Amino acid sequence: MSGHSKWSKIKRKKAANDGKRSKMMSKMIRELTVAAREGGGDPDTNPRLRAAVSNSRAENITNETIARAILRGSGGAEGVSYEDCVYEGYAPNGVALFIEATTDNRNRSTAEIRHALVKNGGTLAERNAVAWLFERKGSILVTREDADADELMLVALDAGADDILDEDDEMLEVMTTPETFDAVRTSIEENGFGIISANLQMLPTTTVPLEAEAAASVLKVLDVLEDLDDVSNVYANFDMDDSVMESFEGAAA
Repeated sequence: MSGHSKWSKIKRKKAANDGKRSKMMSKMIRELTVAAREGGGDPDTNPRLRAAVSNSRAENITNETIARAILRGSGGAEGVSYEDCVYEGYAPNGVALFIEATTDNRNRSTAEIRHALVKNGGTLAERNAVAWLFERKGSILVTREDADADELMLVALDAGADDILDEDDEMLEVMTTPETFDAVRTSIEENGFGIISANLQMLPTTTVPLEAEAAASVLKVLDVLEDLDDVSNVYANFDMDDSVMESFEGAAA
């Protein structure tokens, strides 16, 4: 399992067990607002908003809350104006970081991200310093419950998916290009498979292998960054052995 998938699995366990659900919900509401502002308030014609709505419902965010966020973003209600921004940097051990934020104050976000990095052994880098180490991919997590892996593969590949990753006991991961992401997600949903989340992500093209001590320092940086209110996603080009991953996964449970 690649580093991004391992860290995602740890995050899901943490979110379920350490009281971070409210922060996660707040970030999803921001995403709904920004998606509606940029592409309009109709999910049928706005793929980003459609994915945000689907992910929000999967996390049991109420329809009323979703509708209110969309209304705010599409100009039907007053509220804070958010913008997307990207930061690049390094964690300890030379691990590259690609950080996505949604903020109403870019200067505040920059200062908080820089402080979080420096305090934990990292650095903030110039734009395009590490972006070339990542590529945009669609990632659709499908629950294994009542799911036939072979049938899912046929449905996904027929809709244009690149690959199906079968490396987790709880879920399957469907990988797509940005261009085929929405069609594949829609096909999977229409064929009755349970989608846990569906997002466009920045995945590393090369990875830095980490031993236990080095992995701990990198995961600490990722955890601190993702705990910032303005930070939406953090991507890193690290990898670690399954035995190392299991130790952190157990600690998160």
